[in-house]
Amino acid sequence: MRLIIVGAILASMVQSACAHPPQTVEIKKLVYTAAEVTLHVGDTLEWVNKDPITHTVTVKAGTAGGPWEIIIEPGKSVKRQMNDAGTVEYYCRFHPNMKGRIIVLAK
Repeated sequence: MRLIIVGAILASMVQSACAHPPQTVEIKKLVYTAAEVTLHVGDTLEWVNKDPITHTVTVKAGTAGGPWEIIIEPGKSVKRQMNDAGTVEYYCRFHPNMKGRIIVLAK
C-alpha cells in the first residue's frame, strides 16, 4: 500500500514539474490573436502565420529577454521558449501597427 501512495505522490510531482503545453498566437488579417498571453518561465509560445505575407515577432532591447526577432513566412509557424520572467512587448517590423504582449511569470 505504501508503494502505491509513494508512486502516486511521485507521479503528481513529475506532472507539476513539467512545462505547460505550448500556447498559440494566430496571425491572420494583420492581427496577432490572442494579443496578450500569459505563460510561465520555460513555457513555449507558437506563432502561426495564416496570412499570405511574411510577418515578424520583433522585441526591442530593454524588454524581458530582448532584443530578438523571429521571421514567420506565410503558412509557417515558429515556436520560442520563454526563459525570462517579465512582460514582453512585440510587434511586426513590416507592419508596426501589429502588436502583442507576453506576460511571463516566474515558476
